[in-house]
Amino acid sequence: MGSLGTLRCTNPHRIQTLSPFKPISYSPKSTLQLPRRLSSAFLGQTLQNRPLIPCKNVSRFKNLTPQAVSSDGQAKPTVLVAEKLGEGGLELLRSEANVDCSYNLSQEELCTKISLCDALIVRSGTKVTREVFESSRGRLKVVGRAGVGIDNVDLQAATEFGCLVVNAPTANTVAAAEHGIALIASMARNVPQADASMKAGKWQRNKFVGVSLVGKTLAVMGFGKVGTEVARRAKGLGMHVIAHDPYAPADKARAIGVDLVSFEEAITTADFFSLHMPLTPSTEKIFNEEAFAKMKKGARIVNVARGGVIDEDALLKALDAGIVAQVLSELAPFITLAEKLGRLAVQLVAGGSGVKSVKVTYSSARAGDDLDTRVLRAMITKGIIEPISSAFVNLVNADFIARQRGLRISEERVLFDGSPQEPLESIQVQIADVESKFASAISESGYIKVEGKVKDGIPHLSKVGAFSVDVSLEGSVILCRQTDQPGMIGTVGNILGEENVNVNFMSVGRIAPRKKAVMAIGVDEEPSKAALKKIGDVPAIEEFVYLKL
Repeated sequence: MGSLGTLRCTNPHRIQTLSPFKPISYSPKSTLQLPRRLSSAFLGQTLQNRPLIPCKNVSRFKNLTPQAVSSDGQAKPTVLVAEKLGEGGLELLRSEANVDCSYNLSQEELCTKISLCDALIVRSGTKVTREVFESSRGRLKVVGRAGVGIDNVDLQAATEFGCLVVNAPTANTVAAAEHGIALIASMARNVPQADASMKAGKWQRNKFVGVSLVGKTLAVMGFGKVGTEVARRAKGLGMHVIAHDPYAPADKARAIGVDLVSFEEAITTADFFSLHMPLTPSTEKIFNEEAFAKMKKGARIVNVARGGVIDEDALLKALDAGIVAQVLSELAPFITLAEKLGRLAVQLVAGGSGVKSVKVTYSSARAGDDLDTRVLRAMITKGIIEPISSAFVNLVNADFIARQRGLRISEERVLFDGSPQEPLESIQVQIADVESKFASAISESGYIKVEGKVKDGIPHLSKVGAFSVDVSLEGSVILCRQTDQPGMIGTVGNILGEENVNVNFMSVGRIAPRKKAVMAIGVDEEPSKAALKKIGDVPAIEEFVYLKL
């Protein structure tokens, strides 16, 4: 947050409480213009003539500096920053207020702190519930959302307690729009598939020609700030742009040459869809079986909004039927990662048919209800079951087949201290109550454990058991437990080179120098049994396993 210049007021009928500001007129979408430097009068008034609140546990508030005074003699307000902000934004706040940066607070800790704070700044990971407003005892006067969505703030409670709620609706508008256009172009020209094919040593230019964007109809579903910017850029690419948004003014659309149409007209006429609508009761699963049935055959969808606006079961049927040719979402690379982690984990089991209990942990900076993991769970199920059975697993039948085979999959979300721009930081898969054919894959808890993350759009294996590694999951993988000593990478590399097996990635994770280490090797071709035997015969290698992806 580099500036606090223009914020949008989301409960504007509370503005009249903010003396010393003059009364202003407002509408449901009015914009509250704040000074470039956050006025101490705006927040500092809350400390005047306010009784002190007894506190029994002072140690919990050691970061708070009560009754600090600004240069104009007024008491400085106290601002609680509950999630990470840019240093520039923090410096701006510190010049006008007492700033308490306390991250990863539980709901109980937030409620305890809030009674000593005049303002609260959050991103999407902190829930500002009615209980928070009640705990503030009327002291909390403004909640600032560093971003666009305000669905993590109880607006009704904020209004009842006289608290202003503001957000920064233009913070990432251009970046989001450019990302959406990049996804549309990438989808049209099959860039991810061509990239993977090229990295696999293939040249299939005719297979990945794709389609032209010129002359195609793009339906922008949700014509807010990001949708508008996507429309501008799409017209520059020669596309005919229509938009659906029941709240957008027609003159705004006409000004940039866009036709506002009904939902029915949009889904029946568009070749490409770019989704930018919020997730509300009226938009949840709005792209359902009925909607897909009305689309042109071969439609393409880019979802840069919320996953919940699409009925994923219906989407899968539409993909299978050829109605929808492609769909890209922010979860796309993680879907691939999820299946490959499942395949890796089950191949590490000695006797894979005995797998009964799997635990999946998602590390994310987003709130739990902003991350729909059903498709990820389905792909992990697919990766675990298909290599050890004749079953065909997809999004529709994954949970059913898992129950049928007595496979219990539990899920856990861990809050990651990072940017919520990315849906996930990592995925971890653990298989309980089994023996492993690669002992180093057993974690401290006694489970087989593999973990992965996406780097530059490509799935990577980042952990095996207690060992950290970094290997691309584009081919297959050889894992070796060895004594950490010079020459090991060269020795194994030479064995594979003699067999004409191409190494695409290699990483070594170790406990300490000259101690135990795990070497992970990504290969494009399957090594012969003779080559694998040579690797196993290297004196410093204690165990190894070849895993097919």
